[in-house]
Amino acid sequence: MSVTIKDIAKIAGVSYSTVSKALNDSPLVKPTTKNRILKVAKEMGYEPNFAAQRLVSKQTKIIGLIWPTIERVVLSTLVTNISNEIRKTPYSMILSVEPIPASLEAFKRFQVDGVILFDENIDILIEPTTRPLLVYGVADKVNKYFPIVDPNHEQAMLEAVNYLYSDLGHTKIAYIGDFSNSDRMQMEKLKGFKKAMKHFGLSIAPHFLIDTKGLDWYDGYNAVSKLLENSNHPTAIVGGSYDISGGIIRGIKEKKLQIPNDISIISYDNIPQMANMEIPLTSIGVPVDKLAAEIVRSIIELIENKNLHPSIRKMTPELNIRKSCATIKK
Repeated sequence: MSVTIKDIAKIAGVSYSTVSKALNDSPLVKPTTKNRILKVAKEMGYEPNFAAQRLVSKQTKIIGLIWPTIERVVLSTLVTNISNEIRKTPYSMILSVEPIPASLEAFKRFQVDGVILFDENIDILIEPTTRPLLVYGVADKVNKYFPIVDPNHEQAMLEAVNYLYSDLGHTKIAYIGDFSNSDRMQMEKLKGFKKAMKHFGLSIAPHFLIDTKGLDWYDGYNAVSKLLENSNHPTAIVGGSYDISGGIIRGIKEKKLQIPNDISIISYDNIPQMANMEIPLTSIGVPVDKLAAEIVRSIIELIENKNLHPSIRKMTPELNIRKSCATIKK
């Protein structure tokens, strides 16, 4: 016979409602009482009846995440951090790498409480739904129906150019990234770079804007090789992502140029792996742990307060100075 809440209450010497609150991590139960109840429940081999809980609470305590790709290190790191954050809560997470319509339909069948959507290569207009949906991406008209956590690419590019120009003296700055019109996050970086250069009164040579046509290591490698074919080299490069910048570093070294003495590099993204590259990479972006914490906090707030109006939560990018940038040679 399975162990019930009543059995636990009898052994722990508390009421049924106190056991229920403790098992659901309610702040209304004193920590000492909660710990005692949890200990008794574990010793008795209690297993929660999720089906019964769902009937009472109308919740599954499951969050769905639509993952755009399993190939890129940055997204894998972000998803891992999101999973770690969710484990600190009463919720669980399931992933889908299917197209958005198929993912939403699957999550509907699973009756998830809310959905996190990575806004990359969205080729359909997502209509308002009764199921809470949080977007991680660019705040624009397309996503006006949903709360958005925006990593603030434009501000990140402004900080990157400001560091290279104001602090280190660079004026010949190139940008290497994916210019795909279907990916608003990548286009926001390009737009932010151009706007930042204009803000500081810096011109951009036509060949200083290189489209990688992709986000992989090899795309960055090919792009910087093309850039360096021109004798007019930049003194600094802003890379559009961690993977792209890894390829940029390899391409520069193969040309027998020194980083940072010949060319400085600063990369978008802010993950711990950037400190362990062959040349520790100066980076700009919202730290991945802070980004994950805000995404999880926001989706749970949305689930538990369904009347919450759509909002834009722009994050603050942070600059991590490492060994890939140096003051311009006079």
